[in-house]
Amino acid sequence: MRRREFISLLGGAATAWPLSARAQQRSKLPTIGFLGAATLSVAGPLVTAFVQRLRELGWIEDRTVVIEYRWAEGRSQRYAEIAAEFVRLNVDVIVTWGAGPVIAAKQATTLIPIVFALQTDPVRTGLVASLPHPGGNVTGLSVQQIDTVSKRLELLREIVPGLSNLAIMANADGRGALLEMTDMRTTARSLGLDVTSFEIRQVEDIAVAFETLKGGVQALYVSTDPLTFTHRIRINTLAQGARLPTMYSQREYVEAGGLMSYGANLADLFRRTAHLVDKILRGAKPADIPVEQPTKFDLVINLITAKALGLTISPTLLSRADEVIE
Repeated sequence: MRRREFISLLGGAATAWPLSARAQQRSKLPTIGFLGAATLSVAGPLVTAFVQRLRELGWIEDRTVVIEYRWAEGRSQRYAEIAAEFVRLNVDVIVTWGAGPVIAAKQATTLIPIVFALQTDPVRTGLVASLPHPGGNVTGLSVQQIDTVSKRLELLREIVPGLSNLAIMANADGRGALLEMTDMRTTARSLGLDVTSFEIRQVEDIAVAFETLKGGVQALYVSTDPLTFTHRIRINTLAQGARLPTMYSQREYVEAGGLMSYGANLADLFRRTAHLVDKILRGAKPADIPVEQPTKFDLVINLITAKALGLTISPTLLSRADEVIE
């Protein structure tokens, strides 16, 4: 993703300006290394939110800042490769999301500031020392995934009366996703539910997991992670084929055909990430910037999916939703 606003600003004069001169000018600008954990096609709206807020803060691509985009496409082996490339490029700050990419960036450098746009539990995953005092070269936004696990389970039980068998799917290579799975499993079992856990590591594992799920459970909870986020349409297609209601922590999964989500608003988090990057580019140290927490949580229900699954959503629950897709 590369917008040539610098060229459009100068109009025809830019076309006559030597490429070497443009490259030299560009090399003098502060550089953000954007480690996209998913793909541009699935994370585009989040990137747009981030870039728009940067513009409002005075950071305009190719005029006052350079953004180097790299996309891991949900493949964990790519995280370290991209992080190492950003270190070679000596970028001024690395922006990413999800435990895997942040850990890879942290292992690649202790000097370049790292800002995560969302993280399940940055303290328990070992990314920061504490939320008020992160220490080191890492800071960002926590999405409170684990704190809201019980709320999501409560909502799922409202939609699936008599729920007694729950499946949980998580990326086994995602430290945050596994923490979310563990907490959901503990919460579900405390309420007397039978729980089946499925760990995946690559896209090919998703279909295999659903083959195992057939006929054995009443609903599916999916821990958020770059792998599941990237392949959310595939997960939802298979879930509907298995007639399984799904619960997620982000609206993007529901917009892609999932049944319901409750959690932090990702676009809002990416806008707020721009604020943290702005502070760092102006001289602040990540160690001195507290990890922020969400202020906006959304309940999103896909009524189309509910009808396809033969589920009736109560008017009371629909009235509580921030968005109903129909």
